[in-house]
Amino acid sequence: MEPIIHIIDDDRSFRTALGRLVETYGFGASCYESGEEFFVRLPQSETGCILLDLRMPGLSGPELQERLAQAVPLLPIVFLTGQATISASVQAMKAGADDFLEKPVSSKILRAVIERALAQNERRSAGHDQIQALQTKVFSLTPREIQVFDLVVRGRRNKQVAYDLNTSERTIKAHRHSIMEKLGVTSFAEMVSIAERLGPVRSTQAVSNPTSGSSPKANIQRH
Repeated sequence: MEPIIHIIDDDRSFRTALGRLVETYGFGASCYESGEEFFVRLPQSETGCILLDLRMPGLSGPELQERLAQAVPLLPIVFLTGQATISASVQAMKAGADDFLEKPVSSKILRAVIERALAQNERRSAGHDQIQALQTKVFSLTPREIQVFDLVVRGRRNKQVAYDLNTSERTIKAHRHSIMEKLGVTSFAEMVSIAERLGPVRSTQAVSNPTSGSSPKANIQRH
């Protein structure tokens, strides 16, 4: 899919000229006069990046940046403004902006920054796809298997898990075998890696035995 460069700027002549310039780079361009308009036309695909003005009527650049982190988290944001200050640039970068440019900017620099942002977009998308694939595998487990998985990745032995769940060690071994098949892993280390990457996914079916210990990054449960 062709990357789309989303240009959000209240200066009509500037955003039109910038859109044409971006198209000469071989990218698609979509222009918006305000943050509010961007939300009305929120893109369905997160392939691309955002060129964002700092100060605009209505939602300011920083205010929009905060909302975009929830609405389109995979799209990198590059601030492009004629009213740059050190404090504004620091604030934007701390909030997750990929770059901060001051108008006017040379075509060469702008293209390089856009290409870096698109590379970052690809990395984020790849990581997002991997996480979704792992979540699909974990949520294919039965409620009991999720309980066993949660305890196993905390480092508890089969005998301990059996005691926690009031069942036999043989049953736990069978559950572990099924879990590893469904997750497509062959080792305990791979199971822990999945738990760490997904982080906490809580459930009303969580095991609450106080003797079982706790590990926030390995607390994988079904919603």
